[in-house]
Amino acid sequence: MAVQTVLLVEDEESFVDALTVGLSREGFRVVVARDGIEALTKFDEARPDVVLLDVMLPKMSGIDVCRQLRKKTRVPIIMVTAKGAEIDTVVGLEVGADDYVTKPYRMRELVARMRAVMRRISEESAPEEAESMFGALTVGDVSLDPDEHRVNVRGAAVLMPLKEFELLHLLLANAGRVVSRENIIDRIWGMDYVGDTKTLDVHIKRLRSKIESDPANPTRIVTIRGLGYKYERSR
Repeated sequence: MAVQTVLLVEDEESFVDALTVGLSREGFRVVVARDGIEALTKFDEARPDVVLLDVMLPKMSGIDVCRQLRKKTRVPIIMVTAKGAEIDTVVGLEVGADDYVTKPYRMRELVARMRAVMRRISEESAPEEAESMFGALTVGDVSLDPDEHRVNVRGAAVLMPLKEFELLHLLLANAGRVVSRENIIDRIWGMDYVGDTKTLDVHIKRLRSKIESDPANPTRIVTIRGLGYKYERSR
């Protein structure tokens, strides 16, 4: 099996040392960048299989690095945020991160999540894979076309990152039916996802901000307490 490369973008030496040792023991080749500008350079040089990207970096923030990388690659990116920094989590997912972890984190969980996102992206890149899992859909005044990666809401185009797009696609395809949280996570993040289920809540919140007339009082993407979510057909 080929050795997989992780680009570790981190400026705190204690984390750099611990992660370099831990990830090397797990069989990864570790390339380190200590600021945002260096991260972009090292990415082109190392061609990593996964990027572990701290939000708070010198010279260029992790959010801006993620935004720049997403313009040219689908290599999985895991954002590292401070504990409780929900705004960093939301923005990181919005600009294209695949997952996030909060400091401090456990090495076993971190490695599992890295391998999960790499496996998922590899599966999504397979020929004629899940991008067209349901085909084009229209429910009320919301339409979605997977071939063009296009969403229209009330006649206006709405831009969506990949995971939001896939989540909306799943909900629209099951309009009128409850989709369990477990089913959503399995379909969108993969059956081996071991991360915080808050990721789903963040994506639902972002979707509502783009779909609902009043996101604070959703009538389209509704929560079915204890079960999951349902996209209402009549809205």
